[in-house]
Parts: sequence; C-alpha cells; structure tokens
Amino acid sequence: MTSETQPATQSPQSEGQSSKGTIRVLQLYPREMNIYGDWGNALVLKQRIKWHGYTPELLEYNVGDDFPDDVDIIVGGGGQDSGQLVIQDDLQARADQLRELADNGAPMLVICGLYQLFGKFFKTSTGPTIPGIGILDVETQGTDERLIGNVIMKSAEFGDIMGYENHSGQTTLGPGVQPLGTVTKGAGNNSKDGHEGARYNNVVASYLHGSLLPKNPAIADFLIRTAAERKFGTFVPGSPDDDYARLAREHAARRPR
Repeated sequence: MTSETQPATQSPQSEGQSSKGTIRVLQLYPREMNIYGDWGNALVLKQRIKWHGYTPELLEYNVGDDFPDDVDIIVGGGGQDSGQLVIQDDLQARADQLRELADNGAPMLVICGLYQLFGKFFKTSTGPTIPGIGILDVETQGTDERLIGNVIMKSAEFGDIMGYENHSGQTTLGPGVQPLGTVTKGAGNNSKDGHEGARYNNVVASYLHGSLLPKNPAIADFLIRTAAERKFGTFVPGSPDDDYARLAREHAARRPR
C-alpha cells in the first residue's frame, strides 16, 4: 500500500480526556444471533463512540437475562432458523419493552434474523411459523431460493450502502415502513421488488452482513447521533478516522456479485 492510500492513524479518546457522556449499546442475543460477524457492528459503535468523545458501555442480552435499564442503542444480528426458535419465547416476553423503545425513537440496528423477527412473522420453509414482535410492518416467507452475494444499494438517507447478503427468507414490506434503499447490485429483501431493508422511526433493518457498519460509517454515526440527542439534548461530533472504511468501500464496490 502506498503512502497516498495508507490510512492515517488517530488515537481514540484517551483516558485522561473529558468524556461528553456515556452511551450504552445493547447487543441482543449474541449467543444465538451472531452469524457472519454481526457482533462487529457493536464493536464499530464502541470505537466510533470513543472517537466522537463519548464513553461507550457495551452490554449483552441473552435468553433469560435481566433486561438492562437506560439502553441508548440496540443492535441485533442474524442467525439460523434454529437460533430464531431458541430466542422466540424470550423475545416475545421482551416485546412490549422493545416496542416502547422503538416507538419512542430509540435507535436500533437489526440484521437478517432479528430483522425478520422484528416484523410480523417468519414462516419457515420447513413449516413452522415464528411469530415476530411487530415493530416493523414486514412479513417473511422462507423459500428454497437462496439470495447470496455482495450488495450495493442507493439510500437517500445514507448514500451508497454496501454489504453481503445470504438468506432464503424473503421479506415483503407493508405500508408502515419504508425501504432502507434500492438495490443496484444484488437481490435485497426478496427476488422481486428491488428494495433492501426497512426503516421505521430510528430503527434500521437490513439483510446485510459483512458486518454492516465497518463499511457504512454513516449508519453508525446516525445511531450514535440519535442516541446522544435523545440522552443529552445535543450531539457534538468528534473526528472519526474513516480512512479504513473508505478503502473497504472502494474494495467492496469492485467486488463481483
């Protein structure tokens, strides 16, 4: 790598530097719902919160745990159908709390399997229907067709979004949500309408793994900014180092489907 393309190094918030406040990030069900490195989304948030001058607190919630108070950002990943079956009863028990948070504007990022279960239901290809918690006006049907490969989509809110999809569930959006973006490479929510993901209030839902946030810092900063504004009344940005993200995006844009 030449000196022109070598990312600049930048120190995160040092221990002696005054913090603008603590932002608490909760990862939902990392034991069962952490396929294709989705835990990396929480790690990106942790680092970028530091770069913006705030103090990150990373929390986990698994089946049977006490749900923590005062959560600022919620992230959740994908999993196999078996993982969704493991968490379904516990997720239903937490549905009212999660719906209240979403309706009140809490920022959330849900990927693949939890995207499906934040909707109305996921009817698996083998027969069982897993009920969702209805935060998102979406329905998912399991199929024998697997949508797999690199994805690029256009988003009016976040610009070009890049990631990797691998799912056989096909999701249809209802009138209560908007698509996250329009696919220019790849399939997206299903093999028909050219849309990817869903948006409701400050909830961002997507099928894109990779993990998503390292290549899409605009989404990460949206979650952080929204959390800070809700908690502190304002967001004072720092100076994140986006050089590696830029190089990753350049590489991803050249990748075949």
